[in-house]
Amino acid sequence: MDEFVFAQDADEVIEPCSMLAPWKLLIVDDEVEVHAVTKLALNDFKFEGRGIEFFSAYNGPEALELLEQVDDIAVVLLDVVMETDDAGLRVARHIRDVSKNTLLRIILRTGQPGQAPERDVILNYDINDYKSKTELTAQRLFTSVVTAFRSYSDLTALEYNRLGLERVIDASCDLFTMSAMNQFIDGVLTQLTAIFSRGQSSFSLNSFIAEHHGSSSDSLKVIAAQGDYKPHIGADVIDVLPADLRDVYHGVQQRNEMIFGQGYIIYYHKDPQQYSTLVFVSGMPDSMSTHDRRLIELFLRNVQLAYDNILLNQDIESTQREIVYRLGNALESRSKESGFHLKRVALCSALLGELCGLSAHDVKLLKLAAPLHDVGKIAIQDDILMCKDKLSVEQFEVMKTHAQIGYDLLHDSDRPILRAGALIAISHHERWDGSGYPNGIAGEDIDLFGRIVSLVDVFDALFNKRCYKPAFELSACIEYIQENSGIAFDPNLVKLFLANQSQFVDVMESFPD
Repeated sequence: MDEFVFAQDADEVIEPCSMLAPWKLLIVDDEVEVHAVTKLALNDFKFEGRGIEFFSAYNGPEALELLEQVDDIAVVLLDVVMETDDAGLRVARHIRDVSKNTLLRIILRTGQPGQAPERDVILNYDINDYKSKTELTAQRLFTSVVTAFRSYSDLTALEYNRLGLERVIDASCDLFTMSAMNQFIDGVLTQLTAIFSRGQSSFSLNSFIAEHHGSSSDSLKVIAAQGDYKPHIGADVIDVLPADLRDVYHGVQQRNEMIFGQGYIIYYHKDPQQYSTLVFVSGMPDSMSTHDRRLIELFLRNVQLAYDNILLNQDIESTQREIVYRLGNALESRSKESGFHLKRVALCSALLGELCGLSAHDVKLLKLAAPLHDVGKIAIQDDILMCKDKLSVEQFEVMKTHAQIGYDLLHDSDRPILRAGALIAISHHERWDGSGYPNGIAGEDIDLFGRIVSLVDVFDALFNKRCYKPAFELSACIEYIQENSGIAFDPNLVKLFLANQSQFVDVMESFPD
């Protein structure tokens, strides 16, 4: 992320256009007159452009009930002696110890100081001020309330900042654990909403992410969206953005930057590999402080790191996959078989693996490694590999060595794909009844990846033309697999294959020779 630009001065706090909500003050006293006098004394109160909304309770239980119902009361003026001599002290202790409310400012006031000595109360109770009713004149009441509101405001800001940073860290950690791009982009939008929500479950953003791979940045497509933009997935960005922001968008593209506007964010990044990414967010809170901006800046910096990490992993994975396919295609072309054989085996293996309950990770690994099943044929001489007639006993013994050769070529690699390829190479010619090669193992002792590729490879060989045979009809292929269930093939895999045979045929027909 090269640069961050703010629509307003970086040190300015944007105030909302609407009137600020009043401070909330709770009066707890069993004397009605005290409530009336307090409200009269603070009637024209203003602090930081905000007045006061008064709440009244006439005993301890009423006070606690109100505090449960209204969670953003800033200050409580709390009488000590009400229904009991220590009713107010019990309320103070409940606020701190039971409700765990450390933000609310408590001003304890009493007409009977002897019942609750100031020194003892200050030491034993978490209160913020202690006043005798006789000393609490209108001016002193005003001073005490202003001090309490200021303290509450500062503490609330600190708590909000802490929670915001915590959400950014949590969100970033979640994003760095995601390896799939679709999970990642959905996660970015979800976490942006969480950062801005401030605990409001009904809060949501209108947002989308768009990307484009290539030298041109004019054709970015929306790939994930929330709120009002959800119906526009797949559309061109220029058709989705509000018309009055299109010039801003083009400027952001030219400068590779992020802009905080009034109620929106536009972030654009294009890396040296020509990956273009756009994040657009609207519907944010009316006010955005410098801290809010820094949180989003921090979050989107981490988003960019996570995004680059996923792109790097995808590039590495694509490189590995391409090498595997090119190696396999070289072998297949040498044996005069179609390169699509590898793609069909990979896709059908992944399909059967998914049907038998493999995890998403293992299905993906199986799909990438399956094309390596015959890699050992690289050491088989041409006259055997391309023979159009039935192999002699001696030739077949040579051909069988390709399973062990493939394993020997791959097994000592540190790469999961190659290690999986080694297991497939050595096990895909083993048979369920133990009559296969190279090791004659049987049943579930045969690696599951090998059992899957064995069935898929035979189906592909039967269904498609080979140099030594014509393509078989589907009915003949199915009959062969049924007859060899429990002999050559894992019977549970055969059941899954037969129950879903149309899906395997679709793969065959999608990639014909």
